[in-house]
Order: sequence, then structure tokens, then C-alpha cells
Amino acid sequence: MAILKALSNETRMNILCWLRNPEEQFNLEPSKLREDFPGSVCVGNIQEKSGLTQSVISSYLASMQKAGLLESRRFGQWTYYRRNEAAIQAFLKSIASDLQASEK
Repeated sequence: MAILKALSNETRMNILCWLRNPEEQFNLEPSKLREDFPGSVCVGNIQEKSGLTQSVISSYLASMQKAGLLESRRFGQWTYYRRNEAAIQAFLKSIASDLQASEK
């Protein structure tokens, strides 16, 4: 399962958690927020918080997006990412159902 593989890396898991509340986690000024893509953060901000190189962060974000955990949108030369809440909730529901079914 692509989602489990994506979440098996501590930094990718941290990124998903940070994006739950980006304004607080990234200390973004209101002028840095995209009103047309709410809850999103620029790759540069994610890279800075993680302390990893941009190429590593870009590959992490791409794998998370491919797994369905993130959505992205490009604005000029910058790419912004946010959580795909519908996919995350569907995954959590599926895991809970699978775990409950295995208990029977």
C-alpha cells in the first residue's frame, strides 16, 4: 500500500503532521498564505523546516502526492502542497475497518 510506504518515513510523517496546521507550524505571515489554495505551504517552507535538501523534500512530497496524501498546485515558479483530507480520512476508515475485521 503506497500510503503505508509513504508514512513509514519519519520526515514524511512529520510533513503530513505539520500540514495539519500550517499557519502555526510554519509561522507564516498572512501575506505568505494562498487564499486560492487554503492550507497550503510552499516547498521552500517545508524544506526549511525539515533541514533537508530541496531535492530530498521534493522527492518526499512527490511520493506523498502519488500515494494520495497531498494535493499540489503551482503558482508561477513555486509549488504549494496541502493535505488531501478526503484521502486521509478514507485511509483511516479503511485501516480501522481492516483492524476491526481481523479481531473477529
